[in-house]
Amino acid sequence: MTEFPQNLSLILQTLDIALAAFVIYRLSLLINDALAVRILASLSLLLVFSMAARLAGLHTVHLLLQAVIASSFVALVVIFQTDIRLAFATMNRGRQGKEREVEEVDSIIEELATAVESLAGRQIGALIVIERSMSIDNFIAVGTDIDAKVTSELISSIFLPYSPIHDGAVIIQKGKLTRAGCFLPLTQNPDISKNLGTRHRAAIGLTELVDAVVLVVSEETGSISLVVGGHKSDDLDSITLRKVLRKLIEPRWLS
Repeated sequence: MTEFPQNLSLILQTLDIALAAFVIYRLSLLINDALAVRILASLSLLLVFSMAARLAGLHTVHLLLQAVIASSFVALVVIFQTDIRLAFATMNRGRQGKEREVEEVDSIIEELATAVESLAGRQIGALIVIERSMSIDNFIAVGTDIDAKVTSELISSIFLPYSPIHDGAVIIQKGKLTRAGCFLPLTQNPDISKNLGTRHRAAIGLTELVDAVVLVVSEETGSISLVVGGHKSDDLDSITLRKVLRKLIEPRWLS
């Protein structure tokens, strides 16, 4: 009765040693003439064999494979050190590029907020359209091409009473001030208050058609309104204005 277990143990030990020898032989061939890509493929197979050896109770093979796998990772770092450096450099550039984009958007939002606050303080009317994911080109008329960086000084100067284009809307597209003095479609909603001026009706009318965000400064009261989706939010303070603009603009411009 004891002969069979002893014979089985002997067979397993023999098989263990034979498999270990085979692994060493295949590894020597691999190191001598294989390409780096084959090393990666072989490493995957070694992982599978290591798990199989452990489950089968082949301890020598399992220990050998574990040692080979550990040393292979070191070899891979040496072999692919150039590619690894390039990958990390690319990731770092991508992260830095994203950070720059966020900073640029925040800068534009700050310039817009500063401009409307300055205009509101002097009770100078203003209408600023910020394009998001939907193009507004087919819904605006007339206008003067500008294509300039968004600055509070430029926006303020456009809406000064003596400016020839102060009555129209300023258009912001992809972070640039592209046009000024534009006419927008007026809302046809009969439920809109008759007391609203042309700027507010134009802001509502455009945002009923596209997903743009429109800032309006009332010439009569100096209040700041934000219009999106045909809905108007009035009397925005400094903190709320910046918070809402970031929420509405950043996800669309950075996507």
